[in-house]
Amino acid sequence: MSSELTDLCRYPIVQAPMAGGASGPQLAAAVAEAGGLGFLAAGYKTADGMYNEIKQLRRLTAGPFGVNLFMPQPALADPSAVDVYRHQLAGEAAWYETPLGDPDSSGDDGYEAKVAILLDDPVPVVSFTFGCPTRDTLDAFARAGTHTIVTVTSAEEAQSAQWAGADTVCVQGVEAGGHQSTHRDDPQLDQTGTGLLSLLAQVRETVQIPIVATGGLMRGSQIAAVLAAGADAAQLGTAFLVCPESGAHLLHKQALTNPLFVRTELTRAFSGRPARGLVNRFIREHGPYAPAAYPQVHYVTSGLRQAAAKAGDAQGMALWAGQGHRMARELPAAELIELLAAELEAARAALSMRSPR
Repeated sequence: MSSELTDLCRYPIVQAPMAGGASGPQLAAAVAEAGGLGFLAAGYKTADGMYNEIKQLRRLTAGPFGVNLFMPQPALADPSAVDVYRHQLAGEAAWYETPLGDPDSSGDDGYEAKVAILLDDPVPVVSFTFGCPTRDTLDAFARAGTHTIVTVTSAEEAQSAQWAGADTVCVQGVEAGGHQSTHRDDPQLDQTGTGLLSLLAQVRETVQIPIVATGGLMRGSQIAAVLAAGADAAQLGTAFLVCPESGAHLLHKQALTNPLFVRTELTRAFSGRPARGLVNRFIREHGPYAPAAYPQVHYVTSGLRQAAAKAGDAQGMALWAGQGHRMARELPAAELIELLAAELEAARAALSMRSPR
């Protein structure tokens, strides 16, 4: 690992920031205390809500942690597409007895206010999703002593992040659960993502800055594989989703290993951006018709998802999950970190024994 990341945590294990409630102070604190790098997800929260969680996390641990921000999104080119999708969802609103949300709730996710808070009261790490900040912003974080990470899905995005001044890139393979963190949302590229190991090799040959690898990682042996392939650390999300400290809904946790949900796919059904989740009724019925309209679709379906959860209906929820979801282990976060670290060392030892002397 790079010296900066080595100084932050005992193990090269990062807990992914999962927006929507899963990655709160309890999970981040447990990971930090166990020797990993815990993360808060600031996406969909107000600036004040983010700051309150930071203060709560600091009361729980003196360990390292990061905060993830969503980049502001460009104006929607075709608002009428959202209106058509709202019409298609009218039956869902009637079924769950809840109104559809306002598509114009927020386009920038309070980005500038969150940046201002994080510069005024710095945290060890800040990462960015759905784009790359300006050089001025990244330089400001550098002056504040904050390590910056930009999530990328291609070698070109990684190179742009390096040019802009990012300290590290988080390379996200198509296997990852939740949203694909592309910098430009192009519907013509749907279903064309690159697997983690191939993408990692491409990025490693393109940039000189450290790399965090993420996408479908569930075991210490997989962490060993991405480290051997050139990553400096591994980021896991779905693996931590079932931990008791995770704020994910119980139905979501149970669905990860429920044989009723046999596969995942990338869908725009819930948010208007490609995101990997367990295939359920909502995805099957609405995924083919969902427009490329993020975050507008996210806000339109927000009430539906909440109503489905309240009704105990996993078929109407966004069950984000990576391709390795069936390997989820229901363990406290500290135990999971220790198990992953032991598996990592065992894999390294096995590889060393097989290496020619």
